[in-house]
Amino acid sequence: MRLSFVVAVVFGVATVSAAQDGAKWAYEGKTGPLVWGRLDPAYEACTKGHEQSPIDIRGARLSKALEPLEFHFMAGPMTLENTGRGIVAQVVSGSTMVAGGVHYQLIELDFHHPSEHAVKGKLSDMEVDMVFHRDDGKTAMVAVRLNQDRSFPNAMLATLWPHLPTKPGTTEKVTDMVSPGGLLPADLGYWTYQGSELTPPCTEEVRWFVFEQDLSMSRDQMRAFAALFKVNTRPIQDRDGRKIEANE
Repeated sequence: MRLSFVVAVVFGVATVSAAQDGAKWAYEGKTGPLVWGRLDPAYEACTKGHEQSPIDIRGARLSKALEPLEFHFMAGPMTLENTGRGIVAQVVSGSTMVAGGVHYQLIELDFHHPSEHAVKGKLSDMEVDMVFHRDDGKTAMVAVRLNQDRSFPNAMLATLWPHLPTKPGTTEKVTDMVSPGGLLPADLGYWTYQGSELTPPCTEEVRWFVFEQDLSMSRDQMRAFAALFKVNTRPIQDRDGRKIEANE
């Protein structure tokens, strides 16, 4: 079935994500993912956790109890930040998601190449992760996968990519009125599982929603990002007996 989402276009105030404290880490080399858990005691879950993300999505079971995801997006300017490890889009405040009757606030959009999650062993060219928080501090993540199609550039990326900051620690302002809803697929069917943050400290108790339908992007759009970040993803983690459910 095709699920609905609601887009509200209003102005808001930019939300700036807080920088993570702790030991320096990277996606490659001596401080890469294989040693994250040994870099800092606070990162212990990266090595010893049993609900780590990302995972390979396969063997999902249909659950009729899963409710449609409901989105209410606010359009506004975005600030793109080059963190040195990836691109983070800081969005105007007020965009929300309702999942299973629980309300979440959208904090930021994180861009990764290739995708963090695999589907039946296959990675996508990119993944955009929407980071949502609820009032008690718990996190939900919504993953949108993108794949190259030479003839079909992604309209949202066409707005954002001319403003990609090329130097670590710098930001670029996108003054257009941009709605994060532009990154949602037409069909909002999803897989869901219990996981973690993708980067140190790899905090668990994160509810993941991975859309089944992917989006297209042009080869030039992918290459523009890959020129800045050859790889900024964590390797697939052990499923460790966790169940994956599908809502359709």
